[in-house]
Parts: sequence; C-alpha cells; structure tokens
Amino acid sequence: MKQKVVIRVTLNNGKKNARAKAMQIAVALQGVESVSLQGEDSSQIVVVGDDIDSVNLTSLLRKKVGFAELTSVSPVSTEEKPKQETKPSESGIQSMIWPTYQAGVPCYYQPSVPYYTYDVTGYNQNSCTIM
Repeated sequence: MKQKVVIRVTLNNGKKNARAKAMQIAVALQGVESVSLQGEDSSQIVVVGDDIDSVNLTSLLRKKVGFAELTSVSPVSTEEKPKQETKPSESGIQSMIWPTYQAGVPCYYQPSVPYYTYDVTGYNQNSCTIM
C-alpha cells in the first residue's frame, strides 16, 4: 500500500549538513519512492513509498539528526488517468512506432579438448605394497 509519511525534524540545531543527512537516511529505507522537504522553514520531511516503516524512520532520524516527531501517516490515492487514444493524422493514417532491436549475446563454438591417457606398465592398482 502506497503511503505518505510526514515527519517534523529540527534541522537548525547547529549540526552541519543536517538536511542532507536527513534526506540520505530517508532515502536509504526500503520502499521509499520520493523524499522532499516541506513547510515554511523546511522542517518537515515528506516521504512517499510502499509499506514504509514510519516508526523506524523516525527513530533513525532521532539517532542521527536530532529531534524528530512523526506528524502524520496517510494513504496515497492511486487514481489512474484514462489513457489518451492515438488519433489518426489528417490523412487517416495512424503513425507507427517501431520497437528497438535488441541483439542477443553471441554464441561461440568451442571445440572440445582431446582426452589423452597415459598407461604405466607394471603398475597394479589392486596390490598393496605395504603388506
């Protein structure tokens, strides 16, 4: 399920590159599709993605950046827009789009290596020399 998570973070606490660090932490989570800073002073991080663990994200931000408060978690509506049909041109002929050619991996023939045997005369595998 696609969801939108809003976390309020104090980014002006004297730490250098706190915004970049907060963005990197949010992007590193599994399922995240987009991250943005919003609010009047860019103090809110908005994360959109599939099945995001919002509690884990908030605790990571608290450990690495500073104060973080989970503001809201809401589902994102997935309204599909109707596809536009291709209209034929004025002459009545519809335009054609050719697929790109994708060549496969070339296959090379490798001849087999001949197998040579070497026979030792006077060697018996069944006899034991110790006994």
